[in-house]
Amino acid sequence: MKQDIHPKYYPEAKVTCVCGNTWTTGSTLEELRVDVCNQCHPYFSGQAQRLIDRGGQVERFNKRIELAQVLRDEEEKRAAARKERARARALVEIVDEEEIEPIDGLDLVDQEDTAADDE
Repeated sequence: MKQDIHPKYYPEAKVTCVCGNTWTTGSTLEELRVDVCNQCHPYFSGQAQRLIDRGGQVERFNKRIELAQVLRDEEEKRAAARKERARARALVEIVDEEEIEPIDGLDLVDQEDTAADDE
């Protein structure tokens, strides 16, 4: 083995969990801090309903869910408004078609060509 390339080993390294549980183990660090241990992890402690909130992730997730619901509701309102406008346009078109009498021998293409020539 090469000399002076290995980190220092601490046989009595202190490990501290956020729940307050502490124990000693061997490590290359003198002191370790962990987020979850066997005393507070839901799998080991039997508290499956407990959520571990690390850095506000649960709150951010809940906010995203609420925002998605608000956006979904707005989209439903917009879709209903679009559908109503389309229905109103269809009714107007039906009424307009019934009131207009077609002129024999005159195409819409001819009308567009004459309108373009006038300009």
